[in-house]
Amino acid sequence: MVYKLLKKLPLLILLMISIHQLTAQEKKIKITGLILDETKETVPFVTVGIVNKSIGTASTEDGEFSLLVSKNELQDTLYVSSLGFDTYKIKVDEFLAKKDRSIVMIENVVNLTTLKLLTPKEYVLKAIKNLKKNTLSKPHVKEILYRRAASEDGVAKFWVENYIKQKDRGPANWMGRIQVTEARKSADYRFWKRTQWRHSIVSMHEVNPFTPSDSEHARNLKKFTWKKTGDSSYEGEDVLILEGQNPDKKWEKITVYIGLDSYKVYRIERGRTLYIYKKHKSGKVHLSYFKNEWGFPKHMIPRELHGTAAETLHYRMEAFVLNVETDRKKTNIVDYGFDKDMGSLDLPYHPEFWKSLNTPPDTKFYLKNKEEIEGLFGVPLETQYQLSNQ
Repeated sequence: MVYKLLKKLPLLILLMISIHQLTAQEKKIKITGLILDETKETVPFVTVGIVNKSIGTASTEDGEFSLLVSKNELQDTLYVSSLGFDTYKIKVDEFLAKKDRSIVMIENVVNLTTLKLLTPKEYVLKAIKNLKKNTLSKPHVKEILYRRAASEDGVAKFWVENYIKQKDRGPANWMGRIQVTEARKSADYRFWKRTQWRHSIVSMHEVNPFTPSDSEHARNLKKFTWKKTGDSSYEGEDVLILEGQNPDKKWEKITVYIGLDSYKVYRIERGRTLYIYKKHKSGKVHLSYFKNEWGFPKHMIPRELHGTAAETLHYRMEAFVLNVETDRKKTNIVDYGFDKDMGSLDLPYHPEFWKSLNTPPDTKFYLKNKEEIEGLFGVPLETQYQLSNQ
């Protein structure tokens, strides 16, 4: 018996070494940094990623970013790209060796006044027409950190975070399937504990004015009056900043950033809604960041709650696309969560998952809501997670 064990010992040692090496290879290295312009002002919503790989993130409103890489990416190139600035590139290991982890972006001055351009409206129409060509439209899975705060009387009273896998074919198509894999929430201090019949991520698709060309949004864009308000650039391409006005609703304005040559849409601003897009390694663009806030018209509020805090209920939302997977072998998902309120999901709480997740640095959005919820009864958010989740 001992002889047999001794005979197998080299194989066991080799197996243990292999497991150790595999674990070492899978261990992630966290890259953090701050993005500034030449005047030392922070630059928000900047695309940060690894060249030719679907590893990336967006900087926060304060210009901070964090990114997880493996040892295999140490010799790869980190790139930082934003509208109006030259793309910054540096080897990952060189950036990690820097004592000062700030990145100074150089402004790219663009002047398109001497060029003969199409009319602003023609650029919008071409952006709609080329949406499928310009966006990542083959089946892929976006891994999304989706956050929602429900506020009453202007104060956040319920906080939910979901980690979602969304099988998608880009904004040129209707929203794809979703699988909520992880969830956590705070205590619910709302007066009106409203539940939605479907997940809040649906609004991320529905309020996008650049949805399929036959949608009401796209038809509305064709009616808007458009004017050029500025110039910019993105990764070597000149970009037009166009402002649209709805002729039927004076309050409705939309600002879009459209590539001069490609007609790619890089940014959309619509009231309290913001979309930021970045380039995939294929050259096509996909969603990187989303932010939105909306309330409820009075007819949607139960009559018995009129005159109460329920009339002030608002949803504040923020989403980061943490990864994009295009390998068809890795794009299978199990539908879960589409037809449920994101704060009512029947999922176990895994604190270790949230600790290991490559969450972005604390954004102003996160800090504001966290402070308001913790301030209601002086209970830390982490404690609320432990008490309020399964």
